[in-house]
Amino acid sequence: MKGGTDIYLGLGSNMGDREAHIRWCLGELPRKGIRVTQISQIYETSPVGMHPEAGLFLNAVCRCETLLAPLTLLQAVKSIERDRGRFVSDSYSSRVLDIDILLYGDYEVNVGELTIPHPRMFSRAFVLAPLADLAPCLEDPVTKLTVRQTLVGLSSGPDTIRRRETSESTEGS
Repeated sequence: MKGGTDIYLGLGSNMGDREAHIRWCLGELPRKGIRVTQISQIYETSPVGMHPEAGLFLNAVCRCETLLAPLTLLQAVKSIERDRGRFVSDSYSSRVLDIDILLYGDYEVNVGELTIPHPRMFSRAFVLAPLADLAPCLEDPVTKLTVRQTLVGLSSGPDTIRRRETSESTEGS
């Protein structure tokens, strides 16, 4: 699939075997026409906009290539979420798997339920920490600050953001 559009996807889970859900997703993306080219470290993060008892999330970002148009890409990632057991819920509910389209090349998209670049990505440390593993010098088109610079500004909060070093597949869920 060489020559496709370079995209970034945010992956998250806060239910069950969180790491297994993310790893499963990475295996499913190619089946939907999305070639994974890089994967960040996995981070354990506090839930944002949710009750703390919702449990910690695991988050990662992957860089991919695709020939899919933006709306077709959205349908593909929503299909992967549904296949793993996520159904329509409010945006602040716990989820087995959450896939956000962060960037689609240099394109700006604002059609119905799809806005690219993701409108809140530069205000969310749980997105910026893994994104910094892959593209620390990527600039916010509004502030012109890099991912790394923006992350430093967000890192002073009380939220948990730490790299996950061990697999939870061996832990009881």
